[in-house]
Amino acid sequence: MRNRRVFRSAVLGVTGIALAAGLTTLASAAPSPQTAPVALAHPAKAPKPTIVLVNGAWSDAAAWGSVVKPLQAAGYPVVAPPTALRSVSGDSAYLAAYLKTIQGPIVLVGQSYGGFVITNAATHNPNVKALVYISAFEPAENDTVFDLTKQFPGSQITSDPNAQVPTALSPVPYADTEGKPQADLYAKPDQYRDLFLSNRVSVATAAELAATQSPINSAALSDQSGEPAWKTIPSWALVSDADHVIPPAAERFMATRAHSHIVEANTPHAAQVTNPGIVIDLIERAAAATR
Repeated sequence: MRNRRVFRSAVLGVTGIALAAGLTTLASAAPSPQTAPVALAHPAKAPKPTIVLVNGAWSDAAAWGSVVKPLQAAGYPVVAPPTALRSVSGDSAYLAAYLKTIQGPIVLVGQSYGGFVITNAATHNPNVKALVYISAFEPAENDTVFDLTKQFPGSQITSDPNAQVPTALSPVPYADTEGKPQADLYAKPDQYRDLFLSNRVSVATAAELAATQSPINSAALSDQSGEPAWKTIPSWALVSDADHVIPPAAERFMATRAHSHIVEANTPHAAQVTNPGIVIDLIERAAAATR
């Protein structure tokens, strides 16, 4: 009998140890308020916006070259569709159609006359989250390039305010497809370096840019702007204090009127060529505000 009781006690002891071990295992496996799965504390970041670069007159999309590469290296999708430079309404309509092919948020950047184009193209497009103006026009409704340029002194686009064609430009007459007379305006090569670059690049570089410039149709300079997108879309502006095309006072006035976030710098009209770092920094500020 005594051996039977000892054996029973031993079995119960082993069984108890096994049960205790099993309960411990189950307890560690079962979720508890402390160990239950929880949502990620750091959700995935939103994708970077697409940067759309819009050139102005007397340049082309290639003028953005020193801006495109660093932005792409930073992970931004970047496109620079060409601007036809035919009319505010036509150029803006084309860009508006182009923007509709882009999915996700957009930061829209315009330089010089390109400011007219982005101001009109972005209106009523919910994907455009920020506008960036680089030495650019920020027109209100009914504004024209001619009116804004003449509103403040300082532009060197002409030495004769009464001249039909600004004295720094050369007209090339032609007839359109309907036989109506038109004129393309080219910047004079001997004035290009001072006018657009404030003599801050080599003579050879300025000569190359002058040779590859895209002219603007004279009618575009008197084409009225429509409803401005900056009324509903946040904007940033670089006021170029050494601009010889758009008077810095005009850039400052337009940026203030549009309630843009303003950065002033000692840059020429083509700041994207001479000072790409300043331009990139402003674009990234605008992009950061969209995320």
